[in-house]
Amino acid sequence: MTQSIGIVGCGAIGQALMRAADSGKLNVAVAGVTSRNDQRAHEFLASLDNPPPYLDRQELIAKSDLLVETAGGHIVEELAKETFDARKDLMVISIGALLEFPGIIEEAREKGCRLLAPSGAIAGLDGIKSACAGRVDHVTMVSRKPPIGLEGAPHLIENGISLKGLTEEMEVFSGTAREAVKGFPANLNVSAAVSLAGLGPDRTQVKMLAVPGLERNCHDIEVVGEFGVLRVHIENIPSENPKTGKLTAFSIIRSVQDAVDPFRIGT
Repeated sequence: MTQSIGIVGCGAIGQALMRAADSGKLNVAVAGVTSRNDQRAHEFLASLDNPPPYLDRQELIAKSDLLVETAGGHIVEELAKETFDARKDLMVISIGALLEFPGIIEEAREKGCRLLAPSGAIAGLDGIKSACAGRVDHVTMVSRKPPIGLEGAPHLIENGISLKGLTEEMEVFSGTAREAVKGFPANLNVSAAVSLAGLGPDRTQVKMLAVPGLERNCHDIEVVGEFGVLRVHIENIPSENPKTGKLTAFSIIRSVQDAVDPFRIGT
């Protein structure tokens, strides 16, 4: 049973999680937080009424039952190894890293540690999981985001795609979920979640469109199979980080709550 969590990262999601804990919305203790940006973390912690301690990563792992990664995919492989070596559980927000390093999933199974992957900015994963217990013919996902939310994406840089002065909707990517996560690691973790819940990263088709003037991050999922048809439409209001929707933070908060609650609803 999870008695305490350790938060790795102090960006938009990590801060939202700590605010929830500070206001009493989490039914679990926060053992501490760590971040690669010490100054930013300390400044944020000073704004809380009851801030958790700032710890180095090894201290945090030692004092936590569940580590919650909110720092980005670059840290996931190393953090997973350290966490599972300590026989602790891990919640991964940067789900795309699980496609790049699938051994993380197997290591969690081998060592008997929980590896939790929240829905984040997406919905309908329970339906996709249920549908894939039978025959599924295809899973597709189309994402639309304002150009500012796509700035710095590796796919745009590598292909010389500029979104400056864009005046109409433009398709900037079409491919598999595996390719999507590599090309848009800060934007398309949602496609990784959809692929892991369904047909896998190489059979899940993804499109990304840049839409000038769009104020929300929009995702449309379609699943067709022997069960029928499932369609999901989401419009996420961005957080202070334009790459991250508010629903992502809410999903993490609820996932932490569920991790310590014996009652579970949904597939």
